[in-house]
Amino acid sequence: MSFKASALHFIVMSALLLIGLPAVAEDRSIQLIGFGDSLMAGYQLAPSESYTAQLEAALRAKGHNVAITNAGVSGDTTSGGLSRIDWSVPDGTDGVILELGANDALRGISPEQSERNLDLMLARLKERGIAVFLIGILAPPNMGGDYAQRFNPIYQRLADKYGVPLYPFFLDGVTTVEGMQLEDGMHPNAKGVAVMVEKTIQPVESFLGEIKDNGK
Repeated sequence: MSFKASALHFIVMSALLLIGLPAVAEDRSIQLIGFGDSLMAGYQLAPSESYTAQLEAALRAKGHNVAITNAGVSGDTTSGGLSRIDWSVPDGTDGVILELGANDALRGISPEQSERNLDLMLARLKERGIAVFLIGILAPPNMGGDYAQRFNPIYQRLADKYGVPLYPFFLDGVTTVEGMQLEDGMHPNAKGVAVMVEKTIQPVESFLGEIKDNGK
């Protein structure tokens, strides 16, 4: 091959590579982390039945190139989440679905402490440039009206403070609905998780759109 032919070949190949780069970048899957407690982990469910697995499958069925890692830990509180937020969310994560607080409420932990812990988690993720979709929890009725008045509003306050999307109650459509819980009457079964996915998928899609718009 002559020098001129070699040079032309190099130029053509370089141009093709450059043309292909944007397509490769667009095709990269969005990396999400489901960060929470047993409701996120999929307590007593098969891995494929967990919220993160069912949500990923539903999003992919709608054409979204997304991968969701399950970083739920059964029994975790906001204090536990704060202690592991840095190493449980690796570099390269585009967004976190943050769901914690149910165990705080069950244990009667001070709502003010729960809010501080969640606040610090949101601040750390924001510092790292990681988008957050916040999921709220409601205090159980047996904790009393005073506790609920202190606990329930913390998610909206934090969503407003950090400008992040909020889904107010993770168990909407599942709590007190027959056939949606495990025998303990607290955790969702696979059908219950499917309802949670159905109810949250539209706001999660909007969350993915925000990540794409921000160039993630």
